Amino acid sequence: MDIRSTLAAQHYAASRQAAIPAPQNEQSANPFATTASSFADTVAQGERTAMAALSGNADPHALVQALAQTELAVETAVTVRDKVVEAYQEILRMPV
Repeated sequence: MDIRSTLAAQHYAASRQAAIPAPQNEQSANPFATTASSFADTVAQGERTAMAALSGNADPHALVQALAQTELAVETAVTVRDKVVEAYQEILRMPV
């Protein structure tokens, strides 16, 4: 089988165009990225509320609510991480 470099380059260029991801709008963005962004926003809001409470600019009820939301977000992230690690370890145990 004789493969010419120009023929290989042409097929590579054609397949490269097919592999370029299509642009996505905000509504159909990656769900993982959306979840990670939401988690980061929740933690940042909790930090801002805690800093405001320490300086006396926020009421204690808002601080407790923000800390509870942050705690729930962190516990959820840890649970998801544990499930992903467990699934990965199960895949590693599969016989080949």
